Amino acid sequence: MEDRKLSTVSASGRKRSVAEEPVTSVLKGGDIPINDSGEEWSADEEVLAALGYKPEFKREFSLWTTFCVSFAVLGLLPSFATTLYYGMGYAGTGGMTWGWLIAMIGIQSVAASMAELCSSMPTSGGLYYAAAVLAPPGWGPFAAWMTGWSNWMGQVTGAPSVNYGTASMILAAASIQNPSYVPTDWHVFLLTIFLMLIHGCMASLPTRWIARVNSAGSTFNIIALVAVIIIIPAACNRTAQGLSKFTPSSEVWGTIYQGTDYPPGVSVLMSFIGVIWTMSGYDSPFHLAEECSNANIASPRAIFLTSAVGGVFGWFLQLVVAYTVVDIGAALTSDLGQPFAAYLIQVLPQKTVLAVLSLTIIAGFAMGQGCMIAASRVTFAYARDGCFPLSKYWKHVNTVTRTPVNAVWFNNLIGDLLLLLIFGGTLTIGAIFSIGACAAFVAFTTPIFIRVFFVGNRFRPGPWNLGRLSIPIGAIASAFVALMVPILCLPSVTGSDLTVSTMNWTVVVYGGPMLVVLIWWFVDARKWFKGPKVNLEHLMHGREEQAAQLAAESEVLEGKELDRSSSSSQVPGELPPGKQVGDVKPNGL
Repeated sequence: MEDRKLSTVSASGRKRSVAEEPVTSVLKGGDIPINDSGEEWSADEEVLAALGYKPEFKREFSLWTTFCVSFAVLGLLPSFATTLYYGMGYAGTGGMTWGWLIAMIGIQSVAASMAELCSSMPTSGGLYYAAAVLAPPGWGPFAAWMTGWSNWMGQVTGAPSVNYGTASMILAAASIQNPSYVPTDWHVFLLTIFLMLIHGCMASLPTRWIARVNSAGSTFNIIALVAVIIIIPAACNRTAQGLSKFTPSSEVWGTIYQGTDYPPGVSVLMSFIGVIWTMSGYDSPFHLAEECSNANIASPRAIFLTSAVGGVFGWFLQLVVAYTVVDIGAALTSDLGQPFAAYLIQVLPQKTVLAVLSLTIIAGFAMGQGCMIAASRVTFAYARDGCFPLSKYWKHVNTVTRTPVNAVWFNNLIGDLLLLLIFGGTLTIGAIFSIGACAAFVAFTTPIFIRVFFVGNRFRPGPWNLGRLSIPIGAIASAFVALMVPILCLPSVTGSDLTVSTMNWTVVVYGGPMLVVLIWWFVDARKWFKGPKVNLEHLMHGREEQAAQLAAESEVLEGKELDRSSSSSQVPGELPPGKQVGDVKPNGL
């Protein structure tokens, strides 16, 4: 019989079963993963094995570098600049100040609950895996299917939406430098495609190179953000226009700009699209968990810190703009086609405007690359479980770079096709921002909702957890997203003003594909899709006591001949009666 190692020995020298790892797994509690690699697993690899997966990546990300990727994806400065049309245009300075604070209560609740799930299930599948494991019996595959597709849609729109915003800022800067130049849709489209191609090449590099590039990019993001927060109020020339240095607080906090046809309260909620889209990158550490050392602690910490740090600095940036903007309407309707650039012209000298735009553009470039990386890991994880047509190609890990290169370029192609929405006008291309916000937060909250209302004691917290606050915080997160999803789908105008060019296309561009995915499930996918696929061999026992007994026997009897005639003895690595290697029946599936 082939000699196979059981899961690597623990610090005490004893073999470990799934039940001994702080994970909530698709494997049964008494299962012992089999190590066929010929090398001992590290502590991180043990945890991953307990989740049912063999290690396929090099763990070259740390807490800092994982945070850097996540913060780069968050990209506060370019994200704010890109979505200023919604954040300021729907509710004005009131929505930007106290509106941001209200939104952050819900967003930070989502991030904290997600971090707790990540600590218990640190795998690239992330939210999709969590939904499958936590769902009630029989509902796991369906929960994983809908969560996975929604999350993928949010991820695949990340890079094109960021690069569209970056391209728009580059062309706006060119127009400021040369007033006779007016950017066209073709110019924006071709420049955005060019950025997509560059990021595709960068995301195909080996992990250690990606980590270094993102460390530099994230460091620049932080420096640029702080610099802009200081430069704008310091160089503001409102006084030269006969205005006060800053707008009075009573006006900033108390004025709601009516940028929609709805009551002020609804307008403020609609302005949250800027906050939600800006703060939707903190899930990246979840998807990078299989490439991070000490993943069940470092990854959830990175999730929580990204949201918390981003929320604080983002609010400071909102305050700076709210206290200095001169004319909101003029910024929104400027011929530059980029409200942030138009705002800067109102309050800063031209050379300073170009300096701030340059910082924002470079930060946006780093953000786009981070989005490309995170999306490729999501695509890889879902392809590994057969979610996509031609999954065998998208799950392939390049033998040279040890990264999912095919997944990178698959996402790149989808993103390029989405960018054709540019030719439909500003509101049409704006759908990719609504999709990113809506799809991401639906995926973020689905496993959290299941955890709060259906799981009970089936959830095993990892080393990073919320303790007694887990359920209350999860409930706040679920309620926030349940409120915001329909709000994000509302058009800004109503009645006779609502036309094809002014409608909110989120319902079509997000709801249409999700409806197709739902129909696909009931027609065909439910017959073959069973949720996360375990890709390593393991012994199934059904009871922790049997697993512990087998582990003890394997140590005592290692290297000795076993008496096969004895009915109570068993060769280490041999399956119990009636069980087969790979005979997996995941919990909750």
